[in-house]
Amino acid sequence: MDETPDASGAAARLQKLFEGHRLTPTQRRIAHCMVRRAADAPFLSSVELAELAGVSQPSVTRFAVALGFDGYPGLRKHLREVAPTERSADQTGANEYQQAVQAEIDNLRHLATLLADPEPVARAGRLLAASRPLPVLGLRAASAQAAGFSYFARKVHPDVRLLDEGGTMLADRIDAAVAAGASALLCFALPRHPREVVAALEYARSAGLAVVTVADSAFAPVAGHSDLLLPAAVGTGLAFDTACAPMLLGRVLLEAMCDELPDAQARLEEFDARAAARGLFED
Repeated sequence: MDETPDASGAAARLQKLFEGHRLTPTQRRIAHCMVRRAADAPFLSSVELAELAGVSQPSVTRFAVALGFDGYPGLRKHLREVAPTERSADQTGANEYQQAVQAEIDNLRHLATLLADPEPVARAGRLLAASRPLPVLGLRAASAQAAGFSYFARKVHPDVRLLDEGGTMLADRIDAAVAAGASALLCFALPRHPREVVAALEYARSAGLAVVTVADSAFAPVAGHSDLLLPAAVGTGLAFDTACAPMLLGRVLLEAMCDELPDAQARLEEFDARAAARGLFED
């Protein structure tokens, strides 16, 4: 599926370029920044990229060398050869609100491309369905994604535990889930990535949980602490990030989990019957 010249195609090309390389944490940070700014990446100087990623300019040079280029100019030349000749936003002439919507459409197209291989999501569905209870972690910007997933998951899964508050109690709640029989944890991790989330995932894995993470990039800080990471890009064109793709990926995970729960349909029908008896909804 050829998605050039849109931003999702650029992000996919960058992901493929970075795959298979052993990158340091600093280099993963640069890669993460480039994926998030995929449409602009071919036009950024090494100094601009360093400032955006919060690293030093020599780190950008070393990053390019780690990818097999002589230096950053070689990397940028490669990106320009495989990218559109102009920035997509400049081509459209759209206002900033339209550009933000278009960026989210591009993110959804990129997600559709990734889902052409359904096995990672199917594997995640198996892990989540088998975990009793199922802890779902999401702090700060990701708390809405975790809460939305948990709300619907409780309709089909017998024990879903939302972990949406940090602090010293977070490890206690992970311990309680493990003691109750949990085998997996689902995490939603979106920028800016709280240190607490990285620490919580490290702790969860040390406690024996398989960690499934929905993150904005395969190079997000949580990547090294996840057994299965499913990327879904966020939009960065407005003052606050937009997260349509992570939300949709959460619903896709729900579908995959339902496929692994033999009584999912019966639970849904039971809920609908109770809701009707209580007059819960205005139809």
